This record gives sequence, C-alpha cells and structure tokens, in this order.
Amino acid sequence: MAPVKRHAYEAYFKLQAIEYAAGNGNRAAANHFNVNESMVRKWRKQESELRQVRKTKLSFRGNKARWPEQEDRVEQWVVEQRTTGRGVSTVTIRQKAKAIAAEMDIEHFQGGPSWCFRFMRRRHLSIHARTTVAQRLPVDYQ
Repeated sequence: MAPVKRHAYEAYFKLQAIEYAAGNGNRAAANHFNVNESMVRKWRKQESELRQVRKTKLSFRGNKARWPEQEDRVEQWVVEQRTTGRGVSTVTIRQKAKAIAAEMDIEHFQGGPSWCFRFMRRRHLSIHARTTVAQRLPVDYQ
C-alpha cells in the first residue's frame, strides 16, 4: 500500500469542516471533505484559535519553542552583535544559548546544531557573510 501524502490545510478549510461537522457529525464531515475523522475532532478542539488567525494561514504547523524567554534573549543578543558589526556563527549562537540557559536554570538544554537551525528558522535569522569590510581600491584608480 502506498504511503498517504501529507497535506496542509488552510484555516478557512478547517472552519468549513467544523461548521459542517456541527450540523452533521464528525464522520460525515470527514467523508464530505475527504479527511480523517480524527482531524475533524482535532480541528473542533482548536476552533477558537482557528477563528483568530488569518483565513489563508496554514495554521498550527511546526513546533513552538520549548523555552521562548531564552530564545528571546538569544535573538536579542544576535541582533546586538550584528548591529555592532560583529560576526555571528552557529557555534557562537549555541554557546550563548547554553550560557543563557545556565543563567535561567534551565535543565536538559542541549543546544545542538539542529536546535540552532530550528531556532534560526523560527526567528527568521540567517548566517551570512560579513559585507562591511570591502577591498580597497588602488591609489591610482580613477
């Protein structure tokens, strides 16, 4: 049997399924919208959150940060480093994150490379080459 391809649904679609399920039941809504019944049940539990998001949002995808306060402080540090012209690498981000976790008494924080890349994706950060230092032109250049 071929594996089922995953699909992301917009908030508008989920709200339609919720309204249909309210009148006809979860199983009927699942058959009508060609989704699993468990998805309809899950969406009905999330109804209040779904009504608050943008209708075209592929809502509630991805993992949230386990320690958001720590990530706020790390992001603030990265921004400060960049505004002063210092380069920031994934290694320095991980070291600073571990130091902040120790300050905040967070246990079991590993701060590995995969955490760092997920953190950067969540916070819309990227590692880029420093462009503030340019080559100098020759003295006799016109």
